[in-house]
Amino acid sequence: MLVFSSVLVADESQDAAASLASLLKSYETYQADFIQIVVNENGNKVQETRGSLKAKRPGLFYWETRAPLSQFIVSNGDQVEVYDPDLEQVTVHNLDEQVQTTPALLLSGEVDNLEETYRVSTREMEGEIREFTLKPRSEDSLFVSLRLRFDGNELQEMRMQDSLAQLSVLSFDNIQLNQAVKDTAFTLDYPEGVDVIRDEN
Repeated sequence: MLVFSSVLVADESQDAAASLASLLKSYETYQADFIQIVVNENGNKVQETRGSLKAKRPGLFYWETRAPLSQFIVSNGDQVEVYDPDLEQVTVHNLDEQVQTTPALLLSGEVDNLEETYRVSTREMEGEIREFTLKPRSEDSLFVSLRLRFDGNELQEMRMQDSLAQLSVLSFDNIQLNQAVKDTAFTLDYPEGVDVIRDEN
């Protein structure tokens, strides 16, 4: 019976992963404003940031948070640049390493193999609300669960819980799906003299 149950769970995960991949792949472009709230293990809000993002398949991604916690994250599909103006520093990562720490990259990256990286479950809610929960298969992941909430085919919220029981809630507003976005919108401009650190690992 346990073996049979495990097979059912695996099938459900594959079906949920396929449904999520289908939804995400329908986004040629995704643009939105967001509010990100971080809550600690005691339920206290420790941080609130506002910003905007743009994503374009395949592989283009732009994320900006506004002051006082200003930060820019840009992906060209192969690598990710993270610019912290306050530190006058740009860090360059290989994309496969960065997806684990920036789940919003799912909006522009490869999603056909979600089942290989995550255990995926889904549940239907009121109206056209549907949630997908992704739990990394790797023990080295920086988060233990990621929840995506859709209204119809529109992604409205991400909730990421890390290994320290800290919860990050990303709520999207002014969402635009599949509107034309030029590739030049996915470039990072920073002043001369900024330290550029390349993570070769």
